[in-house]
Amino acid sequence: MRYTLRQLAIFVAVARHGSISRAAEALSMSQSAASSGLAELERQFDVQLFDRVGKSVRLNELGERLLPRAVEFLDRAEDIEALLRGQTGYGTLDIGATLTIGNYLATLIVAEFLQRHSDSRIRLGVHNTATIIQQVASFELDLGLIEGKCQHAELEVVPWLEDELVVFCAPAHPLATRAVADEEDLLAQPWILREIGSGTRETFDQAMRHVEGRFDVRLELEHTEAIKRAVESGLGVGCISRLALREAFRRGSLVPVETPWLDLRRRFHFLWHRQKFRTPGMQAFLELCREMTAGARRSDEIALSYIR
Repeated sequence: MRYTLRQLAIFVAVARHGSISRAAEALSMSQSAASSGLAELERQFDVQLFDRVGKSVRLNELGERLLPRAVEFLDRAEDIEALLRGQTGYGTLDIGATLTIGNYLATLIVAEFLQRHSDSRIRLGVHNTATIIQQVASFELDLGLIEGKCQHAELEVVPWLEDELVVFCAPAHPLATRAVADEEDLLAQPWILREIGSGTRETFDQAMRHVEGRFDVRLELEHTEAIKRAVESGLGVGCISRLALREAFRRGSLVPVETPWLDLRRRFHFLWHRQKFRTPGMQAFLELCREMTAGARRSDEIALSYIR
């Protein structure tokens, strides 16, 4: 072959990071070495894989076609090396999870996976739905675990687990003693919500689309724990997953607000690129996700003693 694995690794890193300098840093090599490796790959085949715009680079049409093949080739090469080394694990997996899944479920699944496959390595990133979709689409992640919807044409979206949001408040809040809160009750409250681009905010906005009136969004936060603390302090009411509120409801530090007229149901999904080679490690992780949530009708009903 006229190309090397190192050249392909440089190409993939540059495609993922959008610059040669950041790719070199990710590969622990000098910028000049990364630049030379990419230039040699293009020169050997008399092709151009990127459009250069100032100091940034962007995949052109040929580069877009090559990227999934190069990623698959490198994944298979890593599997071969692990086999030849006698490793029993699955190498390194890059997993991305949205905040509710990442903070309350994915870390437990990752811990169990590493206990079962001690030679494996996992990098877990926790971001909102829009970010996870972008990272899976650009092959930065092997798998995504998301709460929101995904319409990306190049991504495979597979249903996983039912979830439900719930409106909640502090125990001393006037809505805490109401049997049912109606539209006027909710419109009269200051709200503490997730940011635009999150799956939680998308579900909330969709559920509230028929409400006539404007909600008073006092504060937007990127983290569910911060929202819980703000609501506990009396700043307003919130709406996040029941999974994230399970322990707070049990302690009584927060209480649900009944809104049976609202459809706050949603579903967690698995996400991967259609052109990506699904490695044995990816398959094993997906199987473990399903195993550890088997029998649960909804995320907050998962029967795992170590979920608090």
